[in-house]
Amino acid sequence: MNIGVLGAGAWGTALAIHFALHSHKVWLWTHNAQHVQQLQQERVNKRYLSDFVLPENLSAVDKFSPADLIIIATPVAALRESAQKLVAAGLGEVPVIAACKGFEQQTGLLPQQVLAEVMPANRCIGILSGPSFAQELAQQLPCAVTLASENFVWIQELAATLNNTVLRLYANADVIGAAVGGAVKNVMAIATGIADGLHYGINARVALMTRGMAEILRLNQALGGQATTLMGLSGMGDLILTCTGSLSRNRRVGLLLAEGKSLPEALTELGHVAEGVYTVEEVCRQAALLEVDMPIANILQQLFQGRTEVQAMAEILMERAPRVE
Repeated sequence: MNIGVLGAGAWGTALAIHFALHSHKVWLWTHNAQHVQQLQQERVNKRYLSDFVLPENLSAVDKFSPADLIIIATPVAALRESAQKLVAAGLGEVPVIAACKGFEQQTGLLPQQVLAEVMPANRCIGILSGPSFAQELAQQLPCAVTLASENFVWIQELAATLNNTVLRLYANADVIGAAVGGAVKNVMAIATGIADGLHYGINARVALMTRGMAEILRLNQALGGQATTLMGLSGMGDLILTCTGSLSRNRRVGLLLAEGKSLPEALTELGHVAEGVYTVEEVCRQAALLEVDMPIANILQQLFQGRTEVQAMAEILMERAPRVE
């Protein structure tokens, strides 16, 4: 299969490396011509994934080529523009997978909804979601994720085609549930990172993760997703990984905030996009519109807006009126 990957960050590079290593011909696109030149000449992505050599059948490009499948692994903020460029290049009806997690700011759309809006004639639109760190996939360590699409026949066929001994793919027709789980778990990972950084202990971490899942379930139901999806890889699995894994960018943001760094300082030190930071505002907006109770997300919003302090978060949450679980 000829696969195009848009976005030469860590995740896009890891996906491109993986599929190239498993006999697919892959092109990896970035808008930066200088970055393309560096990738082609040195065969490593120095900035984002410096420990892994690009396979010979992986080409770095700044112009699109024909493909059987396109994977967009840019941040959500660049998803719409990337899809528009594909349409302008005549690739608007090529099967496409969004490998990014979050809500589009201002519109509140999930990744598959953005693609459907930009590519109305495309009948093969899906998302890739689940517990997956770029470094481990590039290293070819075992991983299992969800491929979700409303076009269930196609997504089943795609999962069967791409499935291998390193990356196990599970097909799912509940694309809303898979997308909501992937988006909101990043918010909860920032909160657990703060708790870990303030040394609140494992009890507090597990409480935040569990109550965080309750918030995700409520928002998912309000948006039309299925609860069973969140019991799988793109829900519980991704939440556990992102809230506990040492490679988690969003958890790292929380740890840096707990050290007393400002949000801009934390993001600068991180050096990568942490989608949870940009998801908080939209999650809280959606929750307010749908009348969904999301106290953990709301308190992070207050923190990011300068309306509370990191040290006050636990006290505010613990002082909430008792409730029935």
